Amino acid sequence: MKYELLHLKQFFPNLGTQSGDPLVKVYLPDNLTEMGRDDEQHPCLIVCPGGAYEFCSQREAEPIAFHFLPEGFNVFVLLYSVAPHHYPAQQCEVAALIELINQNADTWHCDTGRITLMGFSAGGHLAAQYATSYDSSAIRTVIPNSKPVQATVLGYPVITADPKWTHQISMTALTGKAHCSPEKLYLFSCEKHVRADTPPTFLWHTAEDECVPVMNSLLYAQALAANHVPFELHVFPQGEHGLSTSDRQTSHNAGETHQYDHIWLDCVKSWLNITLKR
Repeated sequence: MKYELLHLKQFFPNLGTQSGDPLVKVYLPDNLTEMGRDDEQHPCLIVCPGGAYEFCSQREAEPIAFHFLPEGFNVFVLLYSVAPHHYPAQQCEVAALIELINQNADTWHCDTGRITLMGFSAGGHLAAQYATSYDSSAIRTVIPNSKPVQATVLGYPVITADPKWTHQISMTALTGKAHCSPEKLYLFSCEKHVRADTPPTFLWHTAEDECVPVMNSLLYAQALAANHVPFELHVFPQGEHGLSTSDRQTSHNAGETHQYDHIWLDCVKSWLNITLKR
């Protein structure tokens, strides 16, 4: 395996002062040359950890990468800019990373037609907003050739800016404002921007999440269904917010509930095999 830590602004200085110092952890599995796979192209997984747009969680970064490397994915963990850096910095950083993957596709053995964007909590909001608005003027002012992804995976995501259901700490950190105008509420509510070409999506949440209500995932699933976008939705009856891998590696008190919820990993791996036609 090859590992690199990259400073995204070294490749895209036009990210400018709106960004902090976004980092990319690059994990590239070796091609098995003894099996004749010298030129094998790997599907790519971009991971956006949660952290309420205030930090990037370690529990939703490398532990996730290590679950998908054995599945043959090139994994890119994006440690995106957080407060006091606000929208659209994070969106532009996702676009820049996708552009970097395309620029290095041959060297990194990347199949650029099979890129999945995975996000957790606030990182799920980042992933969903990019998936539904990758070609917005806010992004293309900085990354003119911003590209779509082929699938998204959203774990207990913040989806809506609706005060009834949102995670207000995330919204405040993202916007720098305690309250949003009606226009901003619309802009940051991802369920409002789903369209027919939104990528297929895998969602998972817990019904008793008291931090980011499960209604966030339900609103997004409803919007996907209304636009005839393929999706898979798992709502587990129990489990706290921020489960990540839902085992002892990322939870202090892993028990039977965590063991039950842990199956999301197997489910999403099977779903990706079908969705990406692996």
